Amino acid sequence: MIDVQDATFEAEVLQRSMTIPVVIDLWAPWCGPCKTLGPMIEKVVNETNGKVVLAKINVDENPQASAAFRVQSIPAVYAMKDGQIVDGFMGAQPEATIREFVAKLVDDDDSGPSAEVQALVAQGDEESLRQAVELDGESVIAVGSLAALLLSQDRAREAVEVLSAGPEDEQLLPLLEAAREVAFPIDAQSQMEQQLTELLSKVKDDEEAKASYLEVLDELAVGNPESAATWRRKLASQLF
Repeated sequence: MIDVQDATFEAEVLQRSMTIPVVIDLWAPWCGPCKTLGPMIEKVVNETNGKVVLAKINVDENPQASAAFRVQSIPAVYAMKDGQIVDGFMGAQPEATIREFVAKLVDDDDSGPSAEVQALVAQGDEESLRQAVELDGESVIAVGSLAALLLSQDRAREAVEVLSAGPEDEQLLPLLEAAREVAFPIDAQSQMEQQLTELLSKVKDDEEAKASYLEVLDELAVGNPESAATWRRKLASQLF
C-alpha cells in the first residue's frame, strides 16, 4: 500500500500503472464509509501477492491528484492499467464486489514473477524492491516498481540505471523515457556533445583526451544511447 501525494502522483500512480495494475482509493479522515471500505480493499489487494498495488490518496491533502479523477464524492475507487482508468466505483461496497473488482486486474499468466518477488514488490519500500530485482532482474513488475519509486524521490539518474539494466520490455519504455528526460535534459545532452566535439580531434594522440572522451561518452550513453552510439562510431573512425 502506498500513500500518494500530489508530488508523487505521476510516478507512483501513472508511471507505476505501466508495469502493474494500480487500485486508487480516494478517501478522507472524516469519511465514515471510507473507514469501512479502506481496510477491505487493502486486505483484498494484499492477497494478490504483489500482482496489484494499492495507492491511497487523501483528497483533503492532495487536491491536484483528486482533481485528476474529477471526484464528486468519496469513497471513490479506480483501477488503472497502462496509464488509463479501466474500472471504478463509488461508495462502500461488500467484500465480494471488491474481490471481483480486483480479480479483473490480476493477470492469469502463471509465467509471472515468483511468489517471493511478488511479496517483496507488494511491500513497496526501496530495500524490498531492490531485493526483488536481485532475485529476478527480468521481472518487469520489480524493475518498474523500483524505478518508479526512485523517480518519485527525485532520483531519476538511479531510475535510468535500474531500467537500463532491466529487461527490454515495451511496458518499461514510457518510464525509461520519463526518467531520462528528468535526469538528462536536452541542454545537458547538448553540453556533453559539445565536449565530445572538442575532444574528438585530440583522441588519437592524447591519451588524457581519449580518457575524457570515453568518460563523457559513458555518461551520454545512460541518457541517450542512440546519440552515444553515433559518437562511438566517430571515435572509431578517428582512431582507425
